[in-house]
Amino acid sequence: MSRLDYHHQTTIVTGASSGLGAEFARQLARRGSNLVLVARRADRLRSLADELTRAHGVTVTTIARDLAVPDAGRTLRAELESRGIYATGLVNNAGFGTHNAFTDEDPERLQSMIALNVGALVDLSHAYIGPLTSAGTGVLINVASLLGFQPTPYLSVYGATKAFVLSFTESLWEETRGTGLRVLAVCPGAMQTEFFDAAGSQSADYGSKRATPEDVVTVALDTLDRRSAPPSVITNGRPLALASRFLPRRQVVRTMGWLQRRTAHA
Repeated sequence: MSRLDYHHQTTIVTGASSGLGAEFARQLARRGSNLVLVARRADRLRSLADELTRAHGVTVTTIARDLAVPDAGRTLRAELESRGIYATGLVNNAGFGTHNAFTDEDPERLQSMIALNVGALVDLSHAYIGPLTSAGTGVLINVASLLGFQPTPYLSVYGATKAFVLSFTESLWEETRGTGLRVLAVCPGAMQTEFFDAAGSQSADYGSKRATPEDVVTVALDTLDRRSAPPSVITNGRPLALASRFLPRRQVVRTMGWLQRRTAHA
């Protein structure tokens, strides 16, 4: 398996201030990619940029911005290209979830989640799919989730956004096949990140073992290194996804609800 050459590439990583996004940035920098790091927390972005520049000698640009707004992708591309920065790779990692019964959710919070997890990801993908394809060596990674494979009671909207990302990204994989652009939906299971704090519950992992961001990103980038990379990869927690394919739909959703109630009261 030959590794992709990221030297002379510039990769945008969203949600780069912590967790999975920061790990994508670290491993891409280690492989030689220049970076554009996008997130809301400017101080964390600057700290990470300094770390990566010192360690790997890459050029790192930071953009402190909330992407949960209309035209996020087109606006970002226009700003970067006005500064002479032309991206050849994109990691759509920004997103968050909330953990609650749907009737108890804050509707404004739900709208923000959909805008970021779905709207911004689609707009960024559309804004950059042309130049990424033209590059001949472009990479588009969209972070979905293991929870995109089945209904997710008490994470109902979050799970639905990730089901969208999975379906959307696999469709792009087929549409761009043969162009040189590598497209991948990364589907992590539970991870050791700040996600559970943002979701408001440590039981949002359905009781499964949590992987490290390093493990997840390593699997993702190694998958893209394959001569014939698949449209998606499950990085951890594969039995849960397999069960959803072989069990009756009613049994799957009842089991997921039972697991969530059990872990919530453990």
